[in-house]
Amino acid sequence: MKREAIREFFRRLHDADPEPKTELEYASPYQLLVAVVLSAQATDRSVNLATRKLFAAAPTPEAMVSLGEDGVAGHIRTIGLFRNKARNTVALSRLLLERHGGEVPAGREALEALPGVGRKTANVVLNTIFRQPVMAVDTHIFRLANRTGLAPGKDVVAVENALLRRVPKEYLLDAHHWLILHGRYVCTAHKPKCGECCVRDLCLYRDKTA
Repeated sequence: MKREAIREFFRRLHDADPEPKTELEYASPYQLLVAVVLSAQATDRSVNLATRKLFAAAPTPEAMVSLGEDGVAGHIRTIGLFRNKARNTVALSRLLLERHGGEVPAGREALEALPGVGRKTANVVLNTIFRQPVMAVDTHIFRLANRTGLAPGKDVVAVENALLRRVPKEYLLDAHHWLILHGRYVCTAHKPKCGECCVRDLCLYRDKTA
């Protein structure tokens, strides 16, 4: 996709949703971090259903450590890999207390040193909480970037780097949210809703649907 088309692509996404937000529910940076860790291989809806009760019982790192792995697991057992995620949630909460005074750090290296936190999770937190112009590439964004010709790449890191180069600076801060929502609800995996897509004419996907 050419530069002019990319700029128009994001202009339209911006006009359709000027202030895009994550669909994960949270009341603090810590809660967003936990929610993103829990969202791996799970839907935001299923995570929200679980964290409403989890965060009511343990809204802070101190409370989460006190709740313990079994207590956390009891609240999130409807989410895939819940036992491993419960272990990581308690462990990262403990490290936040030990290393960062219970606060979520604003640096990638410190975030990725926490259990269960990889590059994508760190990018979500850095972008959503600390408003850093980074790009968290999940399966939706990876598919959309390759399918549309926006930023093709063989793996998520290649797509991330391509997006950072190609997205106009004025749109970069919110690009992650626009792309994930567009991939989740319009440019879906099996039956993309091309007929209701606001950037259909800019997209290079050959197999567009009616």
